[in-house]
Formats: sequence, structure tokens, C-alpha cells
Amino acid sequence: MKKDLHPKYNPVVFVDMTTGARFVTRSTKTSDKTEEIDGVEHYIVSMGITSDSHPFFTGKAQFVDTEGRIDKFQKRFGTVRRAGKPKL
Repeated sequence: MKKDLHPKYNPVVFVDMTTGARFVTRSTKTSDKTEEIDGVEHYIVSMGITSDSHPFFTGKAQFVDTEGRIDKFQKRFGTVRRAGKPKL
């Protein structure tokens, strides 16, 4: 078996930046920040969106575009009719 084939697996804390929720797990991801939890040094990785803040998991309503692009265009600019071929 080859040496150093697999990446190092580290204890990590993923922190949700919007809610502050913390997920203690293991990952190959590292960072400069560390924190000691239960006598074990964990890397701290900040995340923008996690299951604690994502609308799919929280059930919070979000603006959904129900009107189509063509409808929006026609509402904004009105219906545009093409002129017939010019008579010579």
C-alpha cells in the first residue's frame, strides 16, 4: 500500500455565520483558527449557509418568481407587434 495516499482526517467545527450554530465533526478541511473541545484541538471553519439557515431545511418562505420572463417583458414594454414588410 502506498504511503501518504489519503488526506489527513481532522476534527473540525463548522460554524454557521448567520445563526451561529456549530457542527462538530471530522473533515479533511483545515483552517488557521482552532478551538479546544473536550481536550481535542478542532479546526474552526466558517460556513455561509448550513442546514440551520438554509430555507429548504428551515421552512421559511422565500420569494419565488412565479411570473414568467415573457410576461415580465410584456408588462414592462407592452406587446410589441412586428410591422409588415415595407412596400416598394
